[in-house]
Formats: sequence, C-alpha cells, structure tokens
Amino acid sequence: MAEFTMELNDDQIQVRDWIHGFAADVIRPAAAEWDEREETPWPVIQEAAKVGIYSLDFYAQQFFDPTGLGIPMAMEELFWGDAGIALSIVGTGLAAIGVVANGTEEQIGTWIPQMYGDANDVKVAAFCSSEPDAGSDVGAMRTRAVYDQAKDEWVLNGTKTWATNGGIANVHIVVAVVDAELGTKGHASFIVPPNTPGLSQGQKFKKHGIRASHTAEVVLEDVRVPGSCLLGGKEKLDDRLARARERARSGGAGERVKNAAMATFEASRPAVGAMAVGTARAAYEVALDYAKTRTQFGRPIIDNQGVAFQLADMRTRIDAARLLVWRASWMAAAGRPFTSAEGSMSKLFASETAKEVTAQAVQILGGNGYTREYPVERMHRDSAIYTIFEGTSEIQRLVIARTLSDMPIR
Repeated sequence: MAEFTMELNDDQIQVRDWIHGFAADVIRPAAAEWDEREETPWPVIQEAAKVGIYSLDFYAQQFFDPTGLGIPMAMEELFWGDAGIALSIVGTGLAAIGVVANGTEEQIGTWIPQMYGDANDVKVAAFCSSEPDAGSDVGAMRTRAVYDQAKDEWVLNGTKTWATNGGIANVHIVVAVVDAELGTKGHASFIVPPNTPGLSQGQKFKKHGIRASHTAEVVLEDVRVPGSCLLGGKEKLDDRLARARERARSGGAGERVKNAAMATFEASRPAVGAMAVGTARAAYEVALDYAKTRTQFGRPIIDNQGVAFQLADMRTRIDAARLLVWRASWMAAAGRPFTSAEGSMSKLFASETAKEVTAQAVQILGGNGYTREYPVERMHRDSAIYTIFEGTSEIQRLVIARTLSDMPIR
C-alpha cells in the first residue's frame, strides 16, 4: 500500500505535463467553438485517441496507480482545458466504471474495449441511471428488467434521462429494477450492446453549460439483451437478492447489500471533484493574469485589497479541494473505507468551490467577465453542473450526515 504523499513522482509529473500540453494545445483552442455548436467534438476525441488519452490502456494505467492520484490528476488537467470537451472525452469512463465495479472478468474484457473503439473508429459509451422521476431518489426508479427464462434474455422497459452520450453511444449500461419490493436493493445493471432493437434516443437537452457534451434521454421499449449482459451474472444477482430479502424479513439486521448504481457513484465521486478543481483552477488563473495586467486609477487592480483578498481565498479553496480529492482517491486505492464519507466530502467541497471561484473570476473581470470574449463566462456556466450531477450537493451532505450518524444510506 502506497503511503499518502502530496508530492507527485517523476512518472506522474511526466504524465501530468503531457495531459496538460494536450489540454492547452488541442482542447482550449476548440472550446469556444464546440460550446457554441453544442455538439459532440468528435475531432477532438479522435485526437485524444490518437495520442492515447482516449483509450482503455490510458485509463487503466491511471486507475491502477497505487497512489490513487492518477485519475484525479488526469481529470484536473483535462477539465482545466475545458469542461464540455473534457466530459466528452471522459464520459465513457462512467460506463466503464459501472462494468468494472459490477461485472465479471469476461464482461470487462469483452465490453470495455467496445466502449472506446480505436483511433480510426472512435466509440463512446453511456451510463444510464437517472430517470424523469428518479434522479437523486433512486428508489423511485421505474425502468424494469424482467427475465425470460425460456430464452435466457432480459427484457428492459423504461426511460432514462440526463445520460451523457445517451443514444449516440456504442454501448449503454442501464440500471433497472428487477425486484421492486426490495427498493434500491432490487436494482441491477445491464449491458445493452450496439444496435439493440428497442433502444432509441429521446430528447437531446440544450444545456446551460458543458454544451460540448451530449446529454439526452434514452428510451427502452421491449429491449432484449442476452442473459450474459447482466453485470455480475444471474447467480450473483440471485444471491444478492436472497440476502436482501432475508435482511428485509429480519427487520433490517445483518449485512448491508451493495446497490449497483451506488457502487458506480462511490467510485467516481472523487474524480468528479477533480474535474471541479480543474475548472476552478482555470478560472482562477485567468482572473489572476487579468488582475496583474488590468489597470485602474494608475495601478494594476491586484494592488487593491478587494481583488487581492478574493484571489487569496480562491487559491486557498482550490488547494483545499484538491487535498480532499487526493485524500479520498488515496483511501480508495489503499482499500480504506470511507468511514466519514470522504468521497462525498471531496465531491461536495470541490463542486461548491468551482461555483464560487468561477463566480469570483467573473466579478474580477467585471464587464469583460460577462462576455464570451473571455473564457470565465463559459467556465462559470460549466461549473454549475458539478453541484448537480452524480449526486447533488444536498445529497452529498445527506450521505455525509447519515454516515457520521451511522444511519443507512438509501
């Protein structure tokens, strides 16, 4: 187990600088265009695939970094470049995490390569959990999966919403209810292969921010997938459901049963925190440079305490957020449980930091900050998503409070 350290090693520094160079040279110059177009930036994703950033091997290397810092370091640099384009590059990762967290070795080896494709034929994947009436309240999920024993197939029906890459993905990972009486413990995740009949894209959302990332509804109408597409397999599911039913009969005593969607979010929350840190850092750097060069009343505005103190607070919050993200990431890699909901803490604080810091950056730039001539306007719009997706700030606080009071998280 790697010791916790705040100093990156030589290999990590080399990777960080490589990703930063790609973000500066490829992502940033394209950011404004794809934000305006509100389309998936396929050329940029292809460039990322050509250099090896958009690939299974790259994410595996970062994921298995023994310090746990590989993924947050990569996320911070990519989102420093631009949140919308970066989310298009990393959005497939959430679906991949869903497979890794819940799937068998055969499923991992079969499906994750198909999520990415290759540099000549880039693919994307989508993780589909939220529904029109079941966002934070996953217990209200209505999408159903019914097992057809005669054909060894699962039949999926329902509508998913807020799905990154939804409808345009090569592979969709869908969370569905298999036993409604068990609430969230009766959920399971399914792989929907390419071109499966019955899956279609619903409404594509026109968003406030991260507009270069495709977000849409996914409609499932009698979608049939082979039994082998149940993540983890039926034997594992039957065992998990049996334990959940036994626990329900015994009044809730005994072992807690893992929820498929929650397992994915638990693994990804520190990474989302790192994304927020990247956006906050980008806005802070623009504001700092502006404050050094913008003169009013014969001197740079950074000479005014009102501006200087804002920048001091911005930098302090960014560094604090990064440390929370790194701590949670290291704990996860070291196999240490989040006894105080450290993963949710990192996501909560970093998300709120991104909103506050980008707003302060707009204020420091004044009227210029409110125009699209400067990137802080886009960064401020982009930052709003961090307090919403993969668990709102309110949900993070609920998770933290319930963990501290030793109450069950539903």
